[in-house]
Amino acid sequence: MSAAPAAPQPASAEPLDTAGALDLLLVPPRPRTGRRVLPARVGALCAVELQKLRHDRAELYTRAVQPALWLLIFGETFTRIKAIPTGGIPYIDYLAPGIIAQSAMFIAIFYGIMIIWERDSGILTKLLVTPTPRSALITGKAFAAGVKALIQAVVVIAIAALLGVALTWNPLKLIGVGVAVVLGSAFFSCLSMSIAGIVLTRDRLMGIGQAITMPLFFGSSALYPVSIMPGWLQAVSKANPLSYQVDALRGLLLGTPTRLGLDYGVLLLAAALGILAASSLLGRLAR
Repeated sequence: MSAAPAAPQPASAEPLDTAGALDLLLVPPRPRTGRRVLPARVGALCAVELQKLRHDRAELYTRAVQPALWLLIFGETFTRIKAIPTGGIPYIDYLAPGIIAQSAMFIAIFYGIMIIWERDSGILTKLLVTPTPRSALITGKAFAAGVKALIQAVVVIAIAALLGVALTWNPLKLIGVGVAVVLGSAFFSCLSMSIAGIVLTRDRLMGIGQAITMPLFFGSSALYPVSIMPGWLQAVSKANPLSYQVDALRGLLLGTPTRLGLDYGVLLLAAALGILAASSLLGRLAR
């Protein structure tokens, strides 16, 4: 009795290219070269940082409480007593750009705690053995802090609008506000990561961060004009990048006289120096 004929094999719609499949397995993909390398890696690292917001959105809500209290209590009270000369602008309007800058700084100034946590959990060591330049690693984290601060700035602007603050809604000026917020936050996050590279522990960083945030805030033009400060504090204010950020925000949002070229120049220089300093100190965290 003859055996049953074998069933015919179904014909593939596309011929299998075994040589091409083996090439994909044996030959690594061509790495990016040239000018595209650094922006691509900065963008990837920034996206990784922002993914953390999907798992802990409560941080955005809780951080909105403090600027709301500043505007509601401090702003409303000093608007009524008219104790601070603001050039005819209601004090709560004058205060709003300063609170935007303050809330952005408070987000960024403790960013070094995160990089110390990554060191303790072994993540930082794995990142440092990759071909990614340290400057790209720091820049990605710095601009991720800037985007977080930008989200916070949107919340503060919304609160200020509900309180009747006369802010501009010009799209170009709002883009300028976003640029100023991102650059200022990039500097303060790099300052925090630089301090982390020096002190190496979260407890010390927390203490130093708490010690410098209020002097940076009160030593700027966020709460009062520079002209009414004592001479020594005016000198501090001129060396404080937060003053230039507040000046840019106030000029863009309220239309007050400002020197935007100087403001953006100082913020850009401060961010670049901060990235350079934090990148040079990053290796100390991995020892």
